[in-house]
Amino acid sequence: MSSPASAPSSTSTTSTLTQLKIDRSSTPGSSGKRRHWGRWIIAGLVLLAIAALVLRPGKIEVQTTSVVTTYPSQQYAQLTASGYVVAQRRAAVASKATGRLVLLNVREGSLVKKGDVLARLDASDVQAAMAQAQAGIRQAEAGVAQTNVELVNAESELKRSNDLRAQGFVSIQALDAANNRVNAAKAAIKLAQAAVAVSQAQLKVQQVNQDFTEIRAPFDGVVLVKNANVGDIITPFSSAAGSQGAVVTMADMTTLEVEADVSESNLSKAKIGQPVEITLDALPDSRFRGSIVGVVPTVDRAKATVMTKIRFEKLDTRILPEMSAKVTILSQAVTDADQQPVLALNPKAIIERDGKKWVFRIKDDTVEAVAVTLGHKIGDNMEFTGDLKSGDKLVITPSEKIRAGAKIVLASK
Repeated sequence: MSSPASAPSSTSTTSTLTQLKIDRSSTPGSSGKRRHWGRWIIAGLVLLAIAALVLRPGKIEVQTTSVVTTYPSQQYAQLTASGYVVAQRRAAVASKATGRLVLLNVREGSLVKKGDVLARLDASDVQAAMAQAQAGIRQAEAGVAQTNVELVNAESELKRSNDLRAQGFVSIQALDAANNRVNAAKAAIKLAQAAVAVSQAQLKVQQVNQDFTEIRAPFDGVVLVKNANVGDIITPFSSAAGSQGAVVTMADMTTLEVEADVSESNLSKAKIGQPVEITLDALPDSRFRGSIVGVVPTVDRAKATVMTKIRFEKLDTRILPEMSAKVTILSQAVTDADQQPVLALNPKAIIERDGKKWVFRIKDDTVEAVAVTLGHKIGDNMEFTGDLKSGDKLVITPSEKIRAGAKIVLASK
């Protein structure tokens, strides 16, 4: 049995424990309300994100073109062709003689004048033959002198015989013998003189042979190729092993012309005297004026082209044989101003707003508007002036919605 004092104590403890319990009767309603508001907040954030994506300005897809450097002369272009620079006077210089090369006075690039000795062959055998011919001349001349003496003696004897015959001291036979001696002396003189002429001719032959051993420049020009070296055997027919034909190859640089192939179908556009603009791959920043001076009267069947010869109006020391050339046949002659470089752009890059012409230059992933002033049409492009430089990228065919500062993306090809 519990005591009275203990009953209140038990009741108090039970009450305290009851207060410590969680009242779950109100929890379901409160938790559901919080979950309900959480769903609305998340939905709102999603809607805000979607609105931001929809309302944010997107990147405009564009295609590009470039600012190029061109020349006003191209507006007169009628036809283009390609070819090479060729020296119309060119020679592989050789000798008619056969011998060993003992002297070479030039190398590639040497400037020579007509008649200059380029090389010399061994001429020891020719010099010996010349000495022999000169000795023969001296011997023949001595024979002429001797026969002249004999003629003088014979004439003197004939004169005495005539005087004695007049006095009756000699016979007719003796007079005839004296006369025959004179005739024989005269014949001997002619024979000796002929021997001199033969010896002189032989000397001239050897002098010509010596000239053949000296290889001279046939005209003023420049040595292009050195074909042989000292010690090589030079022969007019170089099929022999170890022998050379030409010693050097040279060209007259004042006869440089361009030989260009023109399509057979466009031959009517290439007429003699027509103005031409010439560009060389080796000198891309220089443009040369010229004219058509000849059309070869035959067609290359394989290529269906006709060769035209184009002469430079003014030669430049930088122009060399065999340079690759591009020629533009023009409808009219051009001036120095027509050959000065200018900037040009594709007309499709131009848009007109507020009474001005504009283009949109691409800078990173945005565009900036640049005002331009147009000039002449040059080929497919348009000359202009403005704050642009060669190589700048422009928007081609810009749409009406594009503005300065707009974000862009390059269209995939």
